[in-house]
Amino acid sequence: MLEEILKTRIMVKQSMKAYKHDKAITRMLEARQLGLKYIANFTYGYTAANFSGRMPCIELGDSIVHKARETLERAIKLVNDTKKWGAHVVYGDTDSMFVLLKGATKEQSFKIGQEIAEAVTATNPKPVKLKFEKVYLPCVLQTKKRYVGYMYETLDQKDPVFDAKGIETVRRDSCPAVSKILECSIKLLFETRDISQIKQYVQNQCMKLLEGKASIQDFIFAKEYRGSSAYKPGSCVPALEITRRMLAYDRRSEPRVGERVPYVIVYGMPGLPLIQLVRRPIEVLQDPNLRLNATYYITKQILPPLARVFSLIGIDVFSWYHELPRIQKTASTARSELEGRKGTISQYFTTLHCPVCDELTQYGICNKCRSQPQHVCPCASLLLGFAVCFL
Repeated sequence: MLEEILKTRIMVKQSMKAYKHDKAITRMLEARQLGLKYIANFTYGYTAANFSGRMPCIELGDSIVHKARETLERAIKLVNDTKKWGAHVVYGDTDSMFVLLKGATKEQSFKIGQEIAEAVTATNPKPVKLKFEKVYLPCVLQTKKRYVGYMYETLDQKDPVFDAKGIETVRRDSCPAVSKILECSIKLLFETRDISQIKQYVQNQCMKLLEGKASIQDFIFAKEYRGSSAYKPGSCVPALEITRRMLAYDRRSEPRVGERVPYVIVYGMPGLPLIQLVRRPIEVLQDPNLRLNATYYITKQILPPLARVFSLIGIDVFSWYHELPRIQKTASTARSELEGRKGTISQYFTTLHCPVCDELTQYGICNKCRSQPQHVCPCASLLLGFAVCFL
């Protein structure tokens, strides 16, 4: 059965070459060969499901897994034992392997890679074949199925392609700012090899967020809504929390099942659960008292992906954040607006003492002292820092 599937897939791929000028037929054949590939790949799981499977055959499933592993281990041993290549396999998984050619140029890498593919193919029976796909120069390997690098697919390719697998730049479970900052930082690493430039870029992005100058579009999460009956009672899911608030306002506003619900994280009272800091983007735009939780976004979203990359070369990105000056950003609302609105205790957590006259203010230096030029004592900054820490 597997042999028939593989032969059919080879036939479909050959037909694609004959109709490569017809995009509609090519798209249809591409879908067919991909479906055949999935069927062949999932056969081991389908036949090994002895409890819930409809056609269990444990021997066949185990045989597929064992022979695949045996083929991969034999290929790894061949590459590591061949001294003329000077190659070392740093990662091998299922049907692929990454070979490190230390000190080799791009031209040498393509030549040695082709030789490795031909040698491994010759040691295996048909239709097993090792295909040389691409050269990464440079490359970062994080963990299994997580890597990123500048990809060259042909020898005459001049400009590399930024290729990432499994990391935050290609995932949808974080906000766009995480993907943009991580991708730009990795590109700076690949192109300049200058850590100081990367540090300056990351700190600038953090300062923009702390000062409230960042675009809210880059900090919007979007999680799938599975329907009210699909969640367990008491579930703390942002999409569900936002939906509950929407339904309390309008019963017709429930999202469709599978629809992505946008939300952001805002500042709140100390000790408040994170689920209670979830807000719709439109609420943040309409209410000047609400502002993005810069501390959460930086420490929980932006820096951890960067740390997973740069810790491989001994860089502590969290220390970059700790070096930044502490900024106490207040809501930019006029005093007349605040007096005319019923206040809550959370909006007063960002009040400061004026370093000149020690009066409470929401503007760092009160309006009275701003209008009159003052000579501030050098210890005023210490008083300000103490007031912030105390609050």
